[in-house]
Amino acid sequence: MGQQKKSRGIRVIGLTGGVATGKSSVARFFAGKGIPVIDADQLARDAVLPGTPALEQIVALFGRDVLTRGGVLDRKHLGTLIFSNPEKRRQLEDILHPEIRKLAEEQIAHAAEAGHRRLIYMAPLLIEAGVTDRVDDIWVVTVRPEIQLMRLMQRDSINREQAQRIIDSQMPLTEKESHGSVVIDNSGTEAETRMVLETIWTEETGNRNE
Repeated sequence: MGQQKKSRGIRVIGLTGGVATGKSSVARFFAGKGIPVIDADQLARDAVLPGTPALEQIVALFGRDVLTRGGVLDRKHLGTLIFSNPEKRRQLEDILHPEIRKLAEEQIAHAAEAGHRRLIYMAPLLIEAGVTDRVDDIWVVTVRPEIQLMRLMQRDSINREQAQRIIDSQMPLTEKESHGSVVIDNSGTEAETRMVLETIWTEETGNRNE
């Protein structure tokens, strides 16, 4: 895929990080600079909209119980079905990943045709899902452990034990950081993070003579 992206003349930056690290706020900063942002979570939702081939395959695999009365995928119910069934999870991924890749490629192509030179592909599970081949660089948003715990508790209105269980179920931030060509520390205030991002943006555009 690397060769394919180069031929399009657009650089795809993979933006990832752990839960409650502030990936979306970082993406909004770069969107404000005119950089298109593709949200992998949104692509996953778009891939299973009513009438899509992926949804039809999911229904064929899991039965119509995975649909709401309105014919929309009940993601929570589907999650319970695959939670303790690795084989069903793998089958679901085999359905979803090609569709998500197709949607991503379409949006990347549109951005390139519109003259954009770079694009942000925001994907929380970019590394874990083994889809790093979709991007040219990996930028990791991170925070100090105690900050991550506090923000997750506040965001989801959960207690410390619940928040810690969620964090422990994910790839450690230190491991994610090791994959990043750029590591963005979002532990500080909004103003402090903005200063960090402005510096990254200056280096990004300066190094490319823009």
